[in-house]
Amino acid sequence: MRIILSLAAAAVILLLLVLWAGGGVDAIGQWAAAQQRSFQNTIALALRAARAGESGAVVALLGACFAYGLAHAAGPGHGKVLIGGYGFGRAVPMLRLSVIALLASLGQAVTAVALVYAGVLILNLGRDSMIGFTEQIMAPVSYGAIALIGLWLLWRGLRRISGRGETHTQDHAHDHGAEVCGHCGHAHGPSLDQVEQAGDLRTALALIAGIAVRPCTGALFVLIITWQMGIGSLGIAGAFAMAVGTALITISVGLAASGLRGGLLAGLAGSTRLAQVASVVETLAGAVVFAIALTLLLRAI
Repeated sequence: MRIILSLAAAAVILLLLVLWAGGGVDAIGQWAAAQQRSFQNTIALALRAARAGESGAVVALLGACFAYGLAHAAGPGHGKVLIGGYGFGRAVPMLRLSVIALLASLGQAVTAVALVYAGVLILNLGRDSMIGFTEQIMAPVSYGAIALIGLWLLWRGLRRISGRGETHTQDHAHDHGAEVCGHCGHAHGPSLDQVEQAGDLRTALALIAGIAVRPCTGALFVLIITWQMGIGSLGIAGAFAMAVGTALITISVGLAASGLRGGLLAGLAGSTRLAQVASVVETLAGAVVFAIALTLLLRAI
């Protein structure tokens, strides 16, 4: 199964490289934008039908919002870059990676709801003002946070390549390999596994926050329109339906990247070179995430 995932991921990455070199990524982005505009029109019609109480209108609205999320995620985006880079650079269980991607997408919906209702109820902002705030302030913050995460992955990989990341473990493997000291019977600090788990939790929270801080403009559109129409609860449901659609694409990218990593390292199982190659992979992933996020940040500012 891992080999199949690795081959599929390698094929996807090769296709993306070909598309990037030939300008295909811009074409995909334009296609995704056109699909989003089409779904926005469908959403607007469904909203009017829902307000009129027509049968099946709510289901149609949620379905259109879900499809919008899929189309939105199909275009170039920072969430896929970050989750894919993290899955490729670190040995992350697929379930954990999927949960991180899902929570990050749902976090975007939460941010959108908070921004819209704070804007309309407290600051009396309109749609253009909110979208402008999202693009001019929150987007650069998100790109900057992701660039920092990429830089952290890059630094961590380089540190491990140089051997500095394993010094503490090697020095203490004899005396404190277990949680309880064999001499005094007391624990002198957290075990290596506990430290790794704590680090993974901090990293997961940073990943979720870095993606969630920038809400989807489609969710802003739905939330503002439904608030004006007096059916705000449907707008909130629609925003989360978009988030689920986005999450499916992001999860797929993350799992493909994780499968590619597993395939690359599978042949080195038990080899002394495994740690070195894994460190190179993490360094490469960090460099790619940092470079793409920095490019997005420079464009945004």
